[in-house]
Amino acid sequence: MYFAWDRSAETGAPLGVLDNRFPTLFEVRRLFWPRFERFADACRYDQGVDGFIEHIFLENFRLFSERVRTHTGNPLRTAQRRTSISRVGLDQSFLSGVDTVILISFDSLHTRQEATPNEIQALREFLADPDHTLFVCPHHDIGADDGVPEDQLLQRQVAEFHHHGDIAIPGQQRFGGFALSVMSGLGLPIRNRFGLRPARNPDGSPASFELAAADRGGLLDGVTSLNLHPHLPHFERYDTSLASLEVLVRQPLEACAPEHPYSASGRRDFDAILQAVPGVFAGQLLVTDATLWTSVFAGLESLERFWRNVACPLHSPFKGPLP
Repeated sequence: MYFAWDRSAETGAPLGVLDNRFPTLFEVRRLFWPRFERFADACRYDQGVDGFIEHIFLENFRLFSERVRTHTGNPLRTAQRRTSISRVGLDQSFLSGVDTVILISFDSLHTRQEATPNEIQALREFLADPDHTLFVCPHHDIGADDGVPEDQLLQRQVAEFHHHGDIAIPGQQRFGGFALSVMSGLGLPIRNRFGLRPARNPDGSPASFELAAADRGGLLDGVTSLNLHPHLPHFERYDTSLASLEVLVRQPLEACAPEHPYSASGRRDFDAILQAVPGVFAGQLLVTDATLWTSVFAGLESLERFWRNVACPLHSPFKGPLP
């Protein structure tokens, strides 16, 4: 699991600017009081952005890491692209001995993270092996000002805010520049559009998704739903990706959510998982939301089945009954 951010740039974002940064631990404690009061001791827990990343954000991925170890007998290898003391490129050295890469692109656009030509070449070589799988995982792009007239931008952002309903998100929060650069470099350009609220059943569980193409890798075997993060992206294909990527999963929108500019066009679902069509690569390439690997947004039983399928592909000797 590769976190494609410059962590120092994320934690060093000016707190006086609301847009395009992670929240601080202090802000999350205040907004959702008393849920996170276990982190109130400022002597033990950094109350800034780094405290949020370390004690809340990264903890959301811990269960997936534990399940990988359980299913495979091997620990999940994790890396961060840049920290204050190291830099880890997504290159041949990093990819050596790895069969599955989950690229978590939670990098804020203002940090301008982009894959280098050497990294793109390394990923092409990685995908030349039919036993290799690459998941490219950006998150949402909320409040984007691309193509929106300046005098209409605030109204548009307010509509998006009311649709997803997460009070911790400011008017604009844009993630995923590294993932987009990887996909463009591989000749499969996409956009991660908006932050859309997925549908839930009356009992609060995630609504079932629509399988829109053949699940050639068996990754969705026994999987009926995804998670209920309140703001999920629609993965828009364009240019060469229209022929080279197909929609694998469509997720329904929450019918009771306030109107969103996306749903106003008539769509009642969004493209939640993409996959490369046969022949593009020998290995598998899929695009999913970054929060699909976290454990705190409902639908865990189905997600755990998905994680098991990823950790233990159909040809794996570990494939067997769920523990």
